[in-house]
Amino acid sequence: MDAAPGAGPRRARGGRGAPPPEPGPAAAPPPWARFSAWLECVCVVTFDLELGQALELVYPTDFRLTDKEKSSICYLSFPDSHSGGLGDTQFSFRIRQSGGQREPWHAEDRLYNQAAPEALQREAAHYFGYVYFRQVKDSSVKRGYFQKSLVLVSRLPFVRLFQALLTLIAPEYFDKLAPCLEAVCSEIDQWPAPAPGQTLNLPVMGVVVQVRVPSRADIPESSPPKPCGREKLLPAPVVLASVHELDLFRCFQPVLMHVQMLWELVLLGEPLVVLAPSPAVSSEMVLALTSLLRPLRFCSDYRPYFTVHDSEFKELTTRTRAPCSSTGPTSSGWASPECQVRGGSGLHPSSPARRAGAGAWVLQPDLPGVFPGGLPKQVKLKKPSRLKTLDTKPGLYTSYAAHLHRDKALLKRLLKGVQKQRPSDVQSAVLRRHLLELTQSFIIPLEHYLASLMPLRKSIVAWKTPPQIRPFRQDDFLRSLEHAGPQLTCFLKGDWLGLYRRFFKSPHFDGWYRQRHQEMAQKLEAVHLEAICEADIEAWMKDKSEVEVVDLVLKLREKLVRAQGHRLPVKAETLQRAQLYIEMAIGALPKDLQAVLCPP
Repeated sequence: MDAAPGAGPRRARGGRGAPPPEPGPAAAPPPWARFSAWLECVCVVTFDLELGQALELVYPTDFRLTDKEKSSICYLSFPDSHSGGLGDTQFSFRIRQSGGQREPWHAEDRLYNQAAPEALQREAAHYFGYVYFRQVKDSSVKRGYFQKSLVLVSRLPFVRLFQALLTLIAPEYFDKLAPCLEAVCSEIDQWPAPAPGQTLNLPVMGVVVQVRVPSRADIPESSPPKPCGREKLLPAPVVLASVHELDLFRCFQPVLMHVQMLWELVLLGEPLVVLAPSPAVSSEMVLALTSLLRPLRFCSDYRPYFTVHDSEFKELTTRTRAPCSSTGPTSSGWASPECQVRGGSGLHPSSPARRAGAGAWVLQPDLPGVFPGGLPKQVKLKKPSRLKTLDTKPGLYTSYAAHLHRDKALLKRLLKGVQKQRPSDVQSAVLRRHLLELTQSFIIPLEHYLASLMPLRKSIVAWKTPPQIRPFRQDDFLRSLEHAGPQLTCFLKGDWLGLYRRFFKSPHFDGWYRQRHQEMAQKLEAVHLEAICEADIEAWMKDKSEVEVVDLVLKLREKLVRAQGHRLPVKAETLQRAQLYIEMAIGALPKDLQAVLCPP
């Protein structure tokens, strides 16, 4: 990969950019291999009076960042409007890797992605940055302030875990600096790799953090299994309920009545911008928005924190349809957002430029997060052209008309929870379950229709090319909704047909369909291989020419390679029988052909 000046192999010794070591009887893992299973690197960004934000340290020291990546990390590691704030703050960002997407570099990474839920897989083309920023008065500094950020750079979207880790590391680092950081990185290098479905104990700075990494096999409706506490750990572990889930209720409380409309907007991949008083609020709000569709994969681009100084700002803000992203309050000129989200105070979905002049709805609670005397009420319409985004009050500004009626029962239930001071995590569980059921009700008809396109098992014959998966026809699917639509599992009324029609144009439909079609194609391959292995190969070979037998050997070998490389859903006995059939077929050929097919 060609990199900018100052860049090079991602890691000079072992790790990402180096070839794997030669296998040996007791080959030790390459340096920082376990560390790189969790983190790419740790960065320290400081404010230099002459240079501005500057990258003070990257650890491990041999990890290479391109100049563009360094610049992005520097700008995004400092709050854009924090001149008057003192103390500590945490937030996160996401940047594009300069060299473009690369395949996983270790077999363990592929295994992790295959077992992890899609939303928690390693990012192939982006880095996450988890930031702990401190600003305090310091007379020994020429500027008069100590301003520094500790940043964990990872490909894993484990926001809760890395925030907890920073809470432990950062205060100690700001006091003791480099020696402390080296010790922490060495401890992380001893951690077991993240394993979906397993509970892990992660020791760091005298504390054991206990986490469970979710698995694709987990049932979404169930609560996460409680971590196993059989081991006698000293000290007692700090148990994290989740490595990634945010407090949805806290994130959306100021705009609770609009969550269902936000779900629609996110589902349809409409451009959305978050305006917030701090990167902590904006980054949490954006990550909460991207989680609204689970278990459906979020397939749009997004930025939890964004500033005008970002190298991608011009590119992203001049598109006709901007991606789902967030920004600080300085970026009022965002191009054509369907929604603007003002975190901490409310949401501001605004009319896009292509609908200039259309009315925008303005809805707001009486007080942020509190609903005295009942649910929030609608107030007058405003023209988008007259809206001054930075001056408007908290609320919702949009020209988008929701397809589904609002679920008043959910809002009343959550409101009752507020009145009874129900814990936020319980409120979040109620909200998350509702969104999960809504997404499942929407997806189930699509899944049923797609399953009907799969060839019948009886039509798959051993010695013939298997039939193709039939094409997805939108009109046929829409007609099927009359008797097999979301109304079977969801009581919400509204224009479901219109919602599906717009969904077909979204990146989420494309991502869902590509993934499911690939899985069906692999299943078809697996069933065909099973049909071959259940057939009588000796009877088949009796009247076949040598060319046909050789062709069978080559095809069976190709199927075995694909089955093992793509981990097709086939039993181990099937793979063993396929290998036996290959050997039987080769044994029936003349010696010269056997030598060609099985060279010494």
